[in-house]
Amino acid sequence: MEKEFTERELDRIIEMAWEDRTTFDAITFQFGISEQETIEIMRREMKPSSFRMWRKRVQGRATKHAKLRPTDVDRFKSSRQKQITGNKISKR
Repeated sequence: MEKEFTERELDRIIEMAWEDRTTFDAITFQFGISEQETIEIMRREMKPSSFRMWRKRVQGRATKHAKLRPTDVDRFKSSRQKQITGNKISKR
């Protein structure tokens, strides 16, 4: 893998990979990395047991692969997901 990511970008990639409704296509769209590169990042950045748990969970999951999703779902995130902001007041 040739790309260098900041710590913040790596955290976001990992967060998106853990989200059930965020497809690998969304990660590719935002960061320009393939599904295989995402898997390599997860393998490198996580504990082995956490990686195995994540890999078992996402393998074959329809919501992680755009081609397996129902055609009426065209968003990157769940409609129930809250907007993430850096405002500490909103986190109270």
